[in-house]
Amino acid sequence: MTITFLGTGTSQGVPVIACTCPVCKSKNIKDKRLRSSVLIETCNKSIVIDTGPDFRYQMLRAHVSQLDAILFTHEHKDHVAGLDDVRAFNFKQRTAIPIYAKKRVLEALNREFHYVFSDQRYPGIPQLHIHEIGEEKFDVAGEISVLPIDVMHFKLPVNGFRIGGFTYITDAKTISDTEIQKIKGTEILVLNALQKEKHISHLTLEEAIELAHKVNPKRTYLTHISHKLGRHEDVSATLPLDIGLAYDGLKLVLDD
Repeated sequence: MTITFLGTGTSQGVPVIACTCPVCKSKNIKDKRLRSSVLIETCNKSIVIDTGPDFRYQMLRAHVSQLDAILFTHEHKDHVAGLDDVRAFNFKQRTAIPIYAKKRVLEALNREFHYVFSDQRYPGIPQLHIHEIGEEKFDVAGEISVLPIDVMHFKLPVNGFRIGGFTYITDAKTISDTEIQKIKGTEILVLNALQKEKHISHLTLEEAIELAHKVNPKRTYLTHISHKLGRHEDVSATLPLDIGLAYDGLKLVLDD
């Protein structure tokens, strides 16, 4: 299984519009962060977690030529806004794209992209196969087993996902002990780490490190990063050896 970080930034991305801070002015490519998303590729299938505003460019930049499914963590705009661009895969693959999400998230997508879900089918709109998920494991594309992980983004429930030895969690502030037990044994854990200062709905850097050590995977990567966290090279130099900052384009390989 190959995991590619398509984007590792927070809702505004990095650099932030009109910002002149050292991070936003950095020349280091690792400080250029699109909105958070990952591509997961097995021998035969390719799935994406979240389709944010940068989805089209992310697909082009990563040279993605096949898309078999999309998993949605939650309904916030920075995680769903690019859904319309799945049309390109519809045209190329001549099939609808399966999407997987909780009922509340599907309802939000229905409101946001009402023309996609309408009984009146306008030519050329995205074609989707809708799959409502719950708390139990589910299969994606007929061969990939996915375990939902429930986390809280302040008061909003958000889904993380565990696929084999890989767990991806974004937009989390708190995770119950019950859900942490579902993550135990993960080889690679991805967690959001917005900034160093306290935040109402996101893990801080310190909180993410503490949670990573509680789960104790072989390796943790931090994502959903704000310009307020600091420059990639500066923050990386302060991290424990088993924790690293993810960056756009980072690829990880994990035995299926």
